[in-house]
Amino acid sequence: MATPDHWRHCIAEAGYNLFALRADDVLIDLLTDSGTGAMSRDQWAAVQHGDESYAGSPSWYTFLDAVTDLFPFRHVIPTHQGRAAEKILFSVVGGPGKVVPNNTHFDTTRANVEFTGAEAVDVPIAEGRDPGNRHPFKGNLDIAALEGLVSRVGARNVPLVMVTITNNSGGGQPVSLENLRQVRRVCDRFGLPLFLDACRFAENAWFIREREPGQSQREVADIVREVASLADGMTMSAKKDPLANIGGWLACNDDALAEACRSMLILTEGFPTYGGLAGRDLEAIAQGLRESVSHDYLRYRIRSTAYLGEALERLGIPVVVPIGGHAVYVDAGALLPHIPPLDYPGQSLAIALYEAGGVRSCEIGSVMFGRRQDGTEQPAAMELVRLAIPRRTYTQSHIDYVIEVCGSVAADAAKLRGLKMVFEPLQLRHFTARFEPRTTVS
Repeated sequence: MATPDHWRHCIAEAGYNLFALRADDVLIDLLTDSGTGAMSRDQWAAVQHGDESYAGSPSWYTFLDAVTDLFPFRHVIPTHQGRAAEKILFSVVGGPGKVVPNNTHFDTTRANVEFTGAEAVDVPIAEGRDPGNRHPFKGNLDIAALEGLVSRVGARNVPLVMVTITNNSGGGQPVSLENLRQVRRVCDRFGLPLFLDACRFAENAWFIREREPGQSQREVADIVREVASLADGMTMSAKKDPLANIGGWLACNDDALAEACRSMLILTEGFPTYGGLAGRDLEAIAQGLRESVSHDYLRYRIRSTAYLGEALERLGIPVVVPIGGHAVYVDAGALLPHIPPLDYPGQSLAIALYEAGGVRSCEIGSVMFGRRQDGTEQPAAMELVRLAIPRRTYTQSHIDYVIEVCGSVAADAAKLRGLKMVFEPLQLRHFTARFEPRTTVS
């Protein structure tokens, strides 16, 4: 515990960037759910089985069996985390003139596409850009927009179509099984591979089970397998739904693509049977995958997140609805209409939550997505603040405290002011940018 004076000092020293804070100066850390969860008893036991042989470790085969049980792709390429899988994939298939459609690219996905000179294009359904719309599958990809995009740029310039499940940038919203089937049909018609950014695959499958007609009696693991069967490959951060603190993989069915990606893996990550991971990490991921599709766990996980979101709704705080699986997204644009988008209302709100109660969150708006490939800046589609819930980490009393802090900040929302960005890097600026507060509305 600390005081608001201490927190105000810390965030000023950090250039008003929550990523630059010392974790010891954070009371409740909702910056991300990536790698921040608590491993289970059985995962820690699995760690003790870790075999650190450089090539062909038994831990590699344990990992491989667990991955292919849910995602039966022909080739599985381990990496140290999801962005490494993205880097390898798009280094091979990207390049100038290429266009990669997605329901909504997340930050590292977009950056890795654009780093090759390719263009990342978001084609979510219209409901996905409306925080207050209660469509059950707001993560869906717009089929007509996808067809129009591919027809316009030419299928030869589209190396693959990607679907992010759940749609993190769009408020943690799920993608329906029917939508994935429709995307598959479009890909087949144009001869395009379909890849999944599958970081939150289990939460997405749970929403399919709970919300999609005809799915309520199915096992989550079987839904996951059907989702995988519709795709030609995937990228994965094992730091999300697989319940690990590190790790990831790239998988595909194409032999030539796999060979090229393995060559890149050896250059940048490690040998194909460890890919930058220790054997003990491979064991922890394998056990986490088994636990991630447990109905008891997923019921607890989704309900815990909804508890926070529903409480904020009762306080009159605008949030993205329906509540997603891994996070609650506050609609900062609606809460702070007096702050222009390019004065970063999301960043202003995230700073206020930290200054008031030591709660660290993450802006998902014009700081993260406002900078274009040509260096110009324009407002993001939505101005959100993500309260990401680490898995199996916080108790209800911690979340009740977060609710109190959010209520206190929202009550004085009209007093908040925007920010001026005084430093930004060329890529992924939200991680290291620095800001200064504006004293008046610009």
